[in-house]
Amino acid sequence: MIGHEDQRMFLVVVDDSEEFTAAIRYTCNRMRKTGGRMAMLYVYDIDKDFQQFAAVGKLMEEEAKRTAEEALQRHAAVIQTATNRVPEMFVRKGNSREELFKLVVEHPEISILVLGAAPGKKPGPLVEAVTGKFAGKIGIPVTVVPGELTAADIDRLTSG
Repeated sequence: MIGHEDQRMFLVVVDDSEEFTAAIRYTCNRMRKTGGRMAMLYVYDIDKDFQQFAAVGKLMEEEAKRTAEEALQRHAAVIQTATNRVPEMFVRKGNSREELFKLVVEHPEISILVLGAAPGKKPGPLVEAVTGKFAGKIGIPVTVVPGELTAADIDRLTSG
């Protein structure tokens, strides 16, 4: 059996999109196949216009952080049921791309980024960032899962 420190860690960026569901299913299937682990990143930001009012900005930040933590817990429960493993969870404030790149540098155990691509012409800002202007700069392989894949499609693709 592979030692815990040698297991690949998949990173998934959490949001409420349909393509996120595809990325999670794909990652859970890959974890079961490889004995890997998962980390989830939720990045929130608050409207800078409200930050000038300290009390309002603080309340908005607390609410955004609480929302992030609740979303991670909700998704972690689904992942644990599917894989019998609890994912690592990271909450960050700021720009999604910047925080994603920082996390990968800070946690060298993260070895693969899995992103869901939105159906249509625009796959989403993170997919565009890591496959376009910033391609190759993240320092780990990136798997992009088409968001329009059904659960059956994903299961078929990851069964081999």
